[in-house]
Amino acid sequence: MPPPPASAVTGPSSSVPGAPTHPQAIPWHEARVRAHRAAHPAPPCRTPLRDAIGLTLADDLLALGPQPAFDTAAMDGYAVSGAPPWRIRGTARAGMAWQGILGPGECVRISTGSLLPVGADAVVPLEVATDTDGHVFAAAPPEGRHVRGTGEDAAAGDCLAPAGTRIGPALVGLAAAAGHDWLSVRPRPRVAALVTGDELEHSGVPGPGRVRDALGPLLPSLIAELGGETAALHHVPDRPHGGLARAVHVHGGADVVVVTGSTSVGTTDQLRGLLADAEARMVVDTVACRPGHPMLLAELPAHRWVVGLPGNPYAALVSARTLLGPLLAGLSGRALPRLPRVPVHGKAKVSPGRTRLVPVFWADDGCRIAQGHGAAFLRGAAVADALAAIGPDWEDGGLAPVLLSQE
Repeated sequence: MPPPPASAVTGPSSSVPGAPTHPQAIPWHEARVRAHRAAHPAPPCRTPLRDAIGLTLADDLLALGPQPAFDTAAMDGYAVSGAPPWRIRGTARAGMAWQGILGPGECVRISTGSLLPVGADAVVPLEVATDTDGHVFAAAPPEGRHVRGTGEDAAAGDCLAPAGTRIGPALVGLAAAAGHDWLSVRPRPRVAALVTGDELEHSGVPGPGRVRDALGPLLPSLIAELGGETAALHHVPDRPHGGLARAVHVHGGADVVVVTGSTSVGTTDQLRGLLADAEARMVVDTVACRPGHPMLLAELPAHRWVVGLPGNPYAALVSARTLLGPLLAGLSGRALPRLPRVPVHGKAKVSPGRTRLVPVFWADDGCRIAQGHGAAFLRGAAVADALAAIGPDWEDGGLAPVLLSQE
């Protein structure tokens, strides 16, 4: 789907040269959709299975042959033909087929995964059979019992996983079992992170008036969780003409530039003015949510993206999950995840017309709000299982969408 026209996605003042003073906040749910729809998926490439984890399928994964490829025993026991008792003719093991044809009243010992001998009707499990003097005694099984038939799981050419699927360990195993050595994938979007703030310290306990940088350590792992690759991480001063414009534009090898801080309209907040000067297309300019409402997403020429996050750590985390996650999903060719709605219990301040993002942990009756979720405080997020997006009408125990990891 093509991105919406600029007139549909900009605030009322974002077309005026210079930094806008009153950008129009859009609903949180709509911000996620706009960020995802605006992205242009990267061209596909091929990668060996060992390097595919975390990438996204660019093409459907097809079965190169039937699965299983032959009739195989689903249990350790005896492959039998006809009615009991059965005379033992030999042994079949995985990778070592028994050579011969079974006639009525005959069987072979067989292990799980072994090729079923010609003439066998079923497999009798070892634990229900009695082996005496070269013969096996058990109740006659139904035809096909404990046998996995050729193509039972998938026929040749079947789609095993659709394009747009994020590749995890199970998919890699599935591809290998189907005979694939390489996969057609979308590469990870490359992200350059710029952390602004003259007050930041990068080690130890900060002194009076100083703040320890939390976003520099946080961002690379968050970017990886959301499906991106950190191409660079730099700290940029707040003061005007302190190098933010140059820092944004020199990262030509990055698909996305993430800027923390500098997204509001204060005297040291340079990002909106910088984007206006660059004639960037504003896709999202402020979101009606708490925390994180001064977030933004803009497109520079040549399909490069700038995501502006607040400087407060928890607000930045919320904003990254709101805009950066959907953008990276779109650049990777993945669908925007549908968010499950579950009961959310606890106390949180709701605001008219705004969504509040709160950290939650799973409970028997849904999920419960974790303490410690001020805009600058990460304690709740650090121990939580997910984020819940509670609306202005939410009450304790009401349903709310939940953002799971990697969404």
